[in-house]
Amino acid sequence: MTEAIKVEALGYAYGDQSVLTDLTFAVQLGGFFIIIGPNGSGKTTLMRAISGIIRPDTGGVRVMGRSIRTYGRKRLARTIALVPQITTVYFPFTVMETVLMGRSPHLGVLGFEREEDFETAEKAMTFTGINDLAGRKLDQLSGGELQRVFIARAICQTPEIILLDEPTASLDLRHQVRIMDLMEQLKEERGVTVVMVSHDVNLAAMYGDRLLLLKEGRAVTLGTPDQVLTFEQLEEAYGCTLVVDRSPLGDYPRVSPVPRKVFEKSRVD
Repeated sequence: MTEAIKVEALGYAYGDQSVLTDLTFAVQLGGFFIIIGPNGSGKTTLMRAISGIIRPDTGGVRVMGRSIRTYGRKRLARTIALVPQITTVYFPFTVMETVLMGRSPHLGVLGFEREEDFETAEKAMTFTGINDLAGRKLDQLSGGELQRVFIARAICQTPEIILLDEPTASLDLRHQVRIMDLMEQLKEERGVTVVMVSHDVNLAAMYGDRLLLLKEGRAVTLGTPDQVLTFEQLEEAYGCTLVVDRSPLGDYPRVSPVPRKVFEKSRVD
């Protein structure tokens, strides 16, 4: 299969602190690739390197068969869209204004939107179910609504690859599933390659084609959910007691952390 992204011997450090070390892996075109691992394992830094925001100290990134360093800013933005972690909204743009920002890489020299740009924005809002929010200000939205707005902006870029950094963090269960279903739909209906950072290993098991498990900036393992989500590898990465069995929803691994009181009771029994 064609590789959408190829990471080759990538390393990065903040000063004297190494964050990523000798990472090599590929993301197949049209795949749903999910990066998991404990806090501080380098997941966000890896996404920043893949998106071109930071330049690695060693190794490199290839996008659609080309070194990311050969891309101009507009060309890269037409190829990759990034949905970063959402914290605070400082500028109260409307939803429509925000989604239209995704058309920036496609605008001409004067930077004026054309009718087709508005049509693309409206289709992105329809896809994410936020049409009724078009005139609302960002600071008037809930977390789930805001996340869908930024996903709509990324879709409005019409990229070949979409990167999402913990898009379901701080969302309730309904909105977590809604976001994951949107990404699955984007992959299946539009052929977009999805690369996501997630803390939820059970959602990763159900949606991901391939998973990358990181620990301290290194790859613990890479493969299908069944290959990655094993008791031994998860305990090595997370350093806590876990149970891995099969999900009642289908043929997926299911991961359950074991509370200390349950573990101690089981030892007594």
